[in-house]
Amino acid sequence: MTRKRSSAGEERGAAGIKALLVTAESVHRRTGLIRGMRVLSQANQAGGFDCPGCAWPDPDERSHAEFCENGAKAILDEATCRSIGRHFFAQHSIDELAQKSERWLNDQGRLTEPMVKLPGASHYTPLSYDEAFLLLTQGLRSAPSPDHTAFYTSGRTSNEAAFLYQLMVRAWGTNNLPDCSNLCHESSGVALKESLGIGKGTVRLLDFQRAELIFVIGQNPGTNHPRMLSALREAKLKGATIVSVNPLRERGLVRFAHPQDLSDLIDGGVKISDIFVRPHINGDQALFRGINKMLLELEPQKNSAIDRRFITKKTLGIEAYEASVRATSWSEILEKSGVEQSKILELAQLAASKKGVICTWAMGLTQHLNAVATIQEVTNFLLLTGNVGKAGAGACPVRGHSNVQGDRSVGIVPELPPLFARNMQSHLDFQLPVRPGLDTVQTIAAMNTGGVQAFVSLGGNFLSASPDTDFTRRALSKCKITAQISTKLNRSHLHTGETALIFPCLSRSERSRTNSGEQIVSVENSMGIVHASRGNLEPCHPDLLSEVSIVCRLADSLLPHDRTRSALDWRALGEDHDKIRDLISAIVPGFSNYNARLSEPGGFELENGPREGRFTTKSGRAHFISSDLSRAAPGPGELLLMTIRSHDQFNTTVYSDNDRYRGVYGSRLVLLMNEVDMKVRGLDTGELVAITSYHRSADGSEQTRSLPGLKVMAYDIPSGGVAAYFPEANPLVFLDSCAKGSRTPTSKSIRVTVESLSGASRS
Repeated sequence: MTRKRSSAGEERGAAGIKALLVTAESVHRRTGLIRGMRVLSQANQAGGFDCPGCAWPDPDERSHAEFCENGAKAILDEATCRSIGRHFFAQHSIDELAQKSERWLNDQGRLTEPMVKLPGASHYTPLSYDEAFLLLTQGLRSAPSPDHTAFYTSGRTSNEAAFLYQLMVRAWGTNNLPDCSNLCHESSGVALKESLGIGKGTVRLLDFQRAELIFVIGQNPGTNHPRMLSALREAKLKGATIVSVNPLRERGLVRFAHPQDLSDLIDGGVKISDIFVRPHINGDQALFRGINKMLLELEPQKNSAIDRRFITKKTLGIEAYEASVRATSWSEILEKSGVEQSKILELAQLAASKKGVICTWAMGLTQHLNAVATIQEVTNFLLLTGNVGKAGAGACPVRGHSNVQGDRSVGIVPELPPLFARNMQSHLDFQLPVRPGLDTVQTIAAMNTGGVQAFVSLGGNFLSASPDTDFTRRALSKCKITAQISTKLNRSHLHTGETALIFPCLSRSERSRTNSGEQIVSVENSMGIVHASRGNLEPCHPDLLSEVSIVCRLADSLLPHDRTRSALDWRALGEDHDKIRDLISAIVPGFSNYNARLSEPGGFELENGPREGRFTTKSGRAHFISSDLSRAAPGPGELLLMTIRSHDQFNTTVYSDNDRYRGVYGSRLVLLMNEVDMKVRGLDTGELVAITSYHRSADGSEQTRSLPGLKVMAYDIPSGGVAAYFPEANPLVFLDSCAKGSRTPTSKSIRVTVESLSGASRS
């Protein structure tokens, strides 16, 4: 491919010199030059630590700077030399801290000693780790039963800590293991498991260089996983066509200037997307139904990509699926997708002309009522065209948290797969709990009714990440005890149960030493590669414990020391992580010879049958799944709201109030709105508005939520849709508005009205 120099009139792209300047400023502000360069030089290196940011895989040949701007912010944020302890909490009451912004809380620095809020107290006070473990043990044991307790996990947790955590929880007697995947990619796992037999993607990183056509759907890699842009750039340079499917024209999908490529910095970088398709919010299922319908209609003309040989040999359900597609009218497809038929024809003809097709997506697909059906419509497209189980082709859900996929592989699930469960029970000789555990939404609902009275969070910012913020806050306050295992202060430390504990822990970039020596952990990336992670910084405080040590010490305190409940020497596991991996080898399918394989350069690849064309469903074939076409449709006077992230945040961690890729500066309380929709409502740019969301509950009643004080900003978003930042807009997301089949909150399709705060309603 010939590189085209960008002209002055072309849209600016992502990264480039600005990314270098922002990274340099982050080094200066958060760590200083020496500490900052030391930690960044080891990020994502074979002998270094895994970035705590996204789960995008590392290339075989790594550069000296194998990180992106946002990854650098996440790394430097945890590597900061600033810290807080007893003096800080003596100065600031919990109520005072609760009034601060997420950004302010994060900027205070690293947590360095255990803290407790006792019932009725206004401040956190210090205590020792031993006292904290005893207090938490007493709180958990005071619950009516283990099923009245719940244990949340963040995707930053290592395989070793996550495996021991779920083992402790099950030995304790419950499967209540909600996790962050419940809030984001649960829909992908459910959809792909039913269609292909595995709840993961089917591509390798090398497939991006071999693909001829790549659909990037409901995804903003420039902000949420910027290293993916390097793979898309390489694909473009090798001649691939890239189609971006997104209501917003995200800058990272326009152009990308690789900060380590001098020619990119000089000429403005590489154009990424050849075609932008901008459906209605939640119009993706209808769009891919339309592409598939067009492929079927083109088939008699020998101008179709349909692979009948693959379908006959490898799949089931084509007859029912074809019937449902042919029965879907073009008028319904066009109305629900918001995409013209001529554009759908163009996409179908493009697919017919290419040999290898990848479909990659993120939360723009997973957080809708019909998310599972939408992803299966995309999978149907891949199956229809024979683009699963071959080089340069397949399904690629991109996880936004560094080890959320690994946590699932090692048992952070509400119900263990049968073989995993049998191995665990036979190897450890204790009775596994039978009742399926609670997911995140169910856990919040159970807190509200007293069904969960004690709650432990291994990483993350549970309150800010969860839907229905005010409801979740009230639910947490009804717990008898809550505990957070954290590196930094966040909102979940400030809205708690009657008793609240903070266990500070090491970050992934810090050395973890025990009496057995320096320890390593491991993680799994988005493409099923398990690899080692070795911290290289001295801990910011000498007394900090690792997540593994905290889990082991809690288990040792909580579980009775007898054969019927636990046959493990938890203290020994905490001292020697090789012993943890030996245990994983014996129990978790796919992890045999874990320690030996982890020492291989780049780690090892977990088995993935569909990647090789072996479908691991009960039938041994891939399944076409037929679903009714649907879309979250706003009513008269309503709009459809989706929550988004700014360029200057990672999940719930906010680094500044700017979003330079969208031209937003100085505030996150912003509502992005189409100018036509503004005019209809008589709204001006900068006008303060209140947003009211609507949801019809299972009993037929209409629920509402309200969020005042956002400023309207005219933006290039399709009419009928609006966007606001996560987590600020989470109060508008209803707890019981969840994707069918996955129970993922519908944070990308919320019915709302907009009312001016200057007077009468404008909606």
